[in-house]
Amino acid sequence: MTQTPSAHTPAQGQASARITVPAQHPMVTVLGSGDSLLRVIEKAFPAADIHVRGNEISAVGDTHEVALVQRVFDEMMLVLRTGQPMTEDAVERSIAMLKASENGESDGQETPAEVLTQNILSSRGRTIRPKTLNQKRYVDAIDKHTIVFGIGPAGTGKTYLAMAKAVQALQSKQVNRIILTRPAVEAGERLGFLPGTLYEKIDPYLRPLYDALHDMLDPDSIPRLMAAGTIEVAPLAYMRGRTLNDAFIILDEAQNTSPEQMKMFLTRLGFESKIVITGDVTQVDLPGGTKSGLRQVQEILEGVEDVHFSRLTSHDVVRHKLVGRIVDAYEQYDSRNGTENGGHNGGRTPRHGAKAKGK
Repeated sequence: MTQTPSAHTPAQGQASARITVPAQHPMVTVLGSGDSLLRVIEKAFPAADIHVRGNEISAVGDTHEVALVQRVFDEMMLVLRTGQPMTEDAVERSIAMLKASENGESDGQETPAEVLTQNILSSRGRTIRPKTLNQKRYVDAIDKHTIVFGIGPAGTGKTYLAMAKAVQALQSKQVNRIILTRPAVEAGERLGFLPGTLYEKIDPYLRPLYDALHDMLDPDSIPRLMAAGTIEVAPLAYMRGRTLNDAFIILDEAQNTSPEQMKMFLTRLGFESKIVITGDVTQVDLPGGTKSGLRQVQEILEGVEDVHFSRLTSHDVVRHKLVGRIVDAYEQYDSRNGTENGGHNGGRTPRHGAKAKGK
C-alpha cells in the first residue's frame, strides 16, 4: 500500500470504512516511517484494500476485516493521544489482541489501548509498561493478591514486570524493602568448580536481578540502598528461618526449587508483605529425579484465596520474535515425543542405567 489520491468504491457484499486522523497527530505517527506501521496492518488484513489520502484512511473489502482495520486505527489513536508512540511491535500486538477477542479466544475485557498505555514505572527517561494482555493481567494480579505466581517461558517479562512493581511499591512507600532471591542451581555447571569466595560463586546467579535493578533505579543509589538493607539480593537458602514483614519479595527461577524449598519460602511471608514467584517449568535444572517445587505448588495452592497463578505463553514473549517461535517449536517437539524440555527426564540422561524419574 501506498498513498493514493482516491478511495475505491466497495463492490457488492463488501464494506468500507473511513478513518480521519486528527490534525494534532502527524500522519507519520499513524502510518510509521516509510509506511512501516501501515504495512504491518496490510499484511494482517489481506482481504482489505487500504488507501490514504491526506489525513484520511479508507479501507474497502471483506466486511469482517474492514471492521477490524477500523478498530486497529481507533486503538492506535487512543494510544497516540496519551503521547506514547506506536511501534511495529505494538501494532502487531494490538492486532493479535483484537483478533483473539473476535475469535472468542479472549474475553475482550481490556482493549489494546488499555494494555499498551498502563504505566508501571518511569525511570531514567523510559517507561515500563505491559505489552500484552496476559502481562497486564499479571501486573493487575500483583496489585490485587498477596501471593502471585508468574509462570511462563523465557522472555515473557515475568521477572522484569515483578521487579518494576517492587520498585513502584518501594517508591510509593507501600513497603519498606525489596527482597530478591533465586535458588543457586546451575544449568549444567557446578558451583564448586568456580573460582573465588562463596559470594563470588553465587553472584553470577543473582546477576540478572542486579541488571533489572540498574534499569529501574539510579545505579549510584543501589549500593546505598543495599547497604541500608532496603534492597536485599540473596540466594534462596538465606531465607530459611526468617519472617519477612513489610517487604516486596520476589523468588525468581522458582522452577529450580525443590518442594521443601518452595514450602519454606512461602512460609516466610510476614505482615504487610507481598510475594511474587516467577519461573519457567520447561527449563528445570534440578538433578534428575528431583521434583520441581513450582510444578507441585500449582496442584497444592490452585484455588486458595489470595493466591493467584498468572500463566504466560509464547504469545507474550517480548524479546526477539524468533524467541517465541523457538518456544513454540520446543513445545511441539515435546508434545510429539513425550519429552520435557527437548529431552527425556528434563533433558538429563540418567547415569549407570538408573531409571529416569519425572519431576
